[in-house]
Amino acid sequence: MTPPLTPWERAEAALAVLAVDPAGVKGLWLRGRASALRDRVTAGLPIARRVHPGVDDVALFGGVDLAATLAAGQLHQSRGLLADHAPVILTMAERCPPGLSARLARWLDEVGPCLVALDEGAEAEETLPSALADRLGLFVDLGDLVWSETAPLTLDPARLEAARALLPKVRLPETAFESLTTAALAFQIASQRAPLLAAATARALAAWRGEVLASDDTLRHAAELTLAHRGTPPQTAPDQDQPPPPPSDADQPQEDAPKGEGDRLPEEILLEALRTALPPHLLAQLAAGRAARSAKGDGSGAKRKGNHRGRPLPSRPGVPGAGARIDLVATLRAAAPWQTLRRRAPVASPGQDAPKPGSPEQSGPARNLQALDQPERVGPNPDRPRLEIRKADLRIKRYQETSDRVLIFTVDASGSSAFARMAEAKGAVELMLEQAYARRDHVALVAFRGQGAELLLPPTRSLVQTKRRLAGLPGGGGTPLAAGLRLAFDLALRTRARGMTPTVALLTDGRGNVGLDGAPGREAAEADSLRMARALRAAGLPGLVIDTATRPQAALRRLAEVLDAPYLPLPRADSRQLSAVMQAALEQ
Repeated sequence: MTPPLTPWERAEAALAVLAVDPAGVKGLWLRGRASALRDRVTAGLPIARRVHPGVDDVALFGGVDLAATLAAGQLHQSRGLLADHAPVILTMAERCPPGLSARLARWLDEVGPCLVALDEGAEAEETLPSALADRLGLFVDLGDLVWSETAPLTLDPARLEAARALLPKVRLPETAFESLTTAALAFQIASQRAPLLAAATARALAAWRGEVLASDDTLRHAAELTLAHRGTPPQTAPDQDQPPPPPSDADQPQEDAPKGEGDRLPEEILLEALRTALPPHLLAQLAAGRAARSAKGDGSGAKRKGNHRGRPLPSRPGVPGAGARIDLVATLRAAAPWQTLRRRAPVASPGQDAPKPGSPEQSGPARNLQALDQPERVGPNPDRPRLEIRKADLRIKRYQETSDRVLIFTVDASGSSAFARMAEAKGAVELMLEQAYARRDHVALVAFRGQGAELLLPPTRSLVQTKRRLAGLPGGGGTPLAAGLRLAFDLALRTRARGMTPTVALLTDGRGNVGLDGAPGREAAEADSLRMARALRAAGLPGLVIDTATRPQAALRRLAEVLDAPYLPLPRADSRQLSAVMQAALEQ
C-alpha cells in the first residue's frame, strides 16, 4: 500500500482527473491566494472562460445586445458565456453572491461540463458558497506548498487521449461504492453527491493510471481528493481493557464469507487516509466556514438593511427618488427592444382626444399589434424622438447592505468570579479584542458587580482604549447577572437601530444573587435573569454563554437554553482556549 499523496501530488492528480472526465467530477475547488505558485497550478487547467462574482445574467446566459439593437433599430440577442458548454473559471470565488452560485450550480447540474473555483479567502468565513462546494468533486489547498516542492504541470496529450479512451471500460470493485459511502458517513457528510463524485474521481484516476479495475490505492487517493474536506474526522474511541475476541473457528467453511469480502478495501484504511489527507488547521478553517455559511443563509430572502453600502446587486424596476439612483445601462437595455414599435405607434394630433386608459389604443400590446397589422397607415413619425423611455423601462441601482458587527462582552466582575476566573476572562477578552480590531469590528464592554451594571466601553474600534478600560476592570461584590443582561440588551438594541449587528457574549460563573431592583436574593435574581434572557431571545439577538466556574452550573445551562444561545462550560481553560472557543462560537 502506497503512502498518502503529498500536497503537490494531490494537485497533479486533481488536474489529471479534471482533464480526463470534467463532466463526471464537475469541477475543482482550488483554495489559495494569488501567487506565482497558483499560476503554476492553473497553467495546467483546460482552456476556459473566466467570470467574476459581479457578472450579470446577460453576460452568462445571453440577452439583449444593447449597442447592436440601438444601432440597427431591431432586436439583437447576444450569446452568453455559458452558451458554448465550455469549462468556466470563477475568480474570487469566496465573494460569489448566493444568486450567482445558485445559477452556476443549476448550470453544472443540467448542462455545464465543469467549473474551477479560485478561492482566495484569507479568513475562515471567506470561503466558497455551499451550493458550489457541494457540487465540485475535487479540492486542492495550496496553503502548505512551497515553490521548491513544485514543478511545471504538463499533461502528456497522448496519455490523456489514451485515458479518455479507457475511461468507459474502467470498473470499480464490487464493494467500492459501499466503502466510499461508509467513509462519507463516518466523516458526517450528509450530501449524497459526495460518494458519487468520489466514484467518478476513482474511475478517472484509474483511467489516467491505465487501470481497467481501480486499485485500492486509487480508491484511497480518490477519497482524499473528494471526501476529506467535506466533513469532520470521526473521533477515535479511547482504548479500553477488554478481552480479545475469541478466535474464529478454523473448521468454518470458507464459502460462508460474504461475496467479494476479499476484494473489499477495509474502512479503517480508507478513514485513516482521509484523516491524513488535509492538515488539521485546514479542517478547522473549513468547519468555521461552513458555520459562517449556515449563519448567513441561502440568500433567497431580501437583503437586510445595513449601516453602509457594499457590492452592487442586479438592478430592479423602480422610480428614482428617496436615495434610489437610476441605472442608465439597465434602463436602456429594457427600453431597446421596443423602440421600433414605439416609433411606429400613432400620435394624437393637437385637436384629437388622447386615448382613454384601458382602451386598445392606450394598452401597449394591443397598440403594438395594431401598428404591425397596418404599417402603411401608421408609418414612422419624424417628430418622435430617436429613443423613447417609459416609466416601465426605468431601473434603479441596488447595493448589498453590509453591517458592522458589534461584540458586546458582558463580563462578571463580582467577588466569586474574580476569585475564580477573572484573570482568564480578562485575557480571553483581550485576545478577542485584538482579533476584532483586525477584522474592523466594533467592541463594547459591560461589567456587572455589586448592585448593578456599568458600561465601561461604548462600541469602539480603539484597541488601546479598550485594553486600558479592561485592565482597570474592578472586581468584588455581588453578582447582579440580570442587570448585566439588561444593560447589554439596551446597548444591543441601540446599536442595531444604527444598522449594526450586535452579538452578546456573557462570561460568568452563574451565581447570580442580586435582582434588578438591587435587592439580594438568589430566587429573585434567577427569575430576573431568565426574564431578561427571554427578552434577548424575543428580540432576535444572538448570544453566547460561557460558564467560567470551576464546575458547570445548571442555572447557566438553563439560562442558555432560554436565551437560545450556545452554552460552553470551560472549567479548566486558559485565556487562549477561552478566546478560541469564543471566536468559533461567535462565527456560527
